[in-house]
Amino acid sequence: MRNVLLKRFVHGAFQSSSRLRSISAIAAATNSPIALSSRHYAASASLAEEEAETIVFPREGPGVSYGLNWALALRGVIVKDKAFHNLKSSELLQKGATTSETLSGLPVLVRGNAVGGASEVSKAQFSKLMKQVTSHISSTPNVFVQDGAVGSSSKCDAKVRVISDSPSAISSLSNVLFRTPTRAVSHDSCPLTVYVASSISPSTGEIVGLGSQTNGGFIAADIERSSLILCGKAFSDIKGIKDALAALAGPVISARGGLPLAARLLVSGETVILLFAPEDTLQSCSDFLVSADAGVILSSQGVAPLFQTGDSGAPNLFKLPAAVILASADSSGTIPSLSKLSPGQAAYHFLAGYQNGKFVPAYNKDFSATDPLELAKALLSKLNENQLPSFLINLSQREKNVTGKELIKLAESTLSGNISPFEPKAGDLQSKYKSFITGKFQELPAEFSF
Repeated sequence: MRNVLLKRFVHGAFQSSSRLRSISAIAAATNSPIALSSRHYAASASLAEEEAETIVFPREGPGVSYGLNWALALRGVIVKDKAFHNLKSSELLQKGATTSETLSGLPVLVRGNAVGGASEVSKAQFSKLMKQVTSHISSTPNVFVQDGAVGSSSKCDAKVRVISDSPSAISSLSNVLFRTPTRAVSHDSCPLTVYVASSISPSTGEIVGLGSQTNGGFIAADIERSSLILCGKAFSDIKGIKDALAALAGPVISARGGLPLAARLLVSGETVILLFAPEDTLQSCSDFLVSADAGVILSSQGVAPLFQTGDSGAPNLFKLPAAVILASADSSGTIPSLSKLSPGQAAYHFLAGYQNGKFVPAYNKDFSATDPLELAKALLSKLNENQLPSFLINLSQREKNVTGKELIKLAESTLSGNISPFEPKAGDLQSKYKSFITGKFQELPAEFSF
């Protein structure tokens, strides 16, 4: 098998004058363990790319870049013929890219340090799946590579490299990720890697216990490896991809001083508002929001969306929010319609995410690699550090639900500065909060309070 990889790498990467050098290099690469930890694996690839890019080889051209081929080899993909890097939309169309029907609800499997349950895929299963996928991509005549980022702010983003057997998949993901400077991925210490095997056998799903995926595909994420695999038509499930990328990017963004949150941005004139609310409520007022997608990065420099918003004129970084709003739902009447919170109260209500009897910690129903309590502590720190005012809105008022324009008006009214402090009415809601939070999370900071 190793000899086959050597032969194919030489054919796709190096021409006659550099053949001996390539054999020596790839031999060193193939002796390295494939199942490395995500950070060590990414750091090794980054170093190799940087070194490879300093060497000038003869006869490079479109689809032939020895530095890129070397970097792909370290990620398990051996270029058979050509590898096309960061093609424009028009160039992808020339290579056969088409617009695929949007899918939703495909299986999303996760392994690694996901919060909220055991891994859905074992390490052995993911390793076997990875081997099948990289072998499949290596068998295709052309490989398509796209670099991008989760997060629009370069200071707190997570770099991403997409390796695909399909120009259509690259075209689709290009509309999700933010653009990033040339070589940004190769110089990044811990980039994420997305493998797309659109034409792989439907029976591949049997590796992870899904059976044959004849009419769709599946998504598999490994948080420890910072790797995402899209099989079949999974590249058309945009929501599933965004959810998986947000989870993978969370630890990287946090390590760089950013706070990844399941929130939306509302811009009112020159003012930015950070809004937390249930998904169905947010969809009712999506026309007023910067993006319909959940996910922002809050940092001391400002706030930025996780994924492209569709507005090419939008700034990469919005100013710090003038208000942080938590929308709860309490039909018992315990929570006032609108009230001001202290930073400790805001962190506590954020951690609970209460919605009429149900608690949604950190307002995030999707899998995450970040502990909600750690997010709540970090939010408390940001609120104190930047003196950000926070407010609580009750979505269940007078036997009706606040949605759409009504919610936007309530959110904008917090900018007036004449909001009374939070004073709950009599009831057992506070004890419900305490029972849930103390039973699920340990050692709450002293500042946290109902």
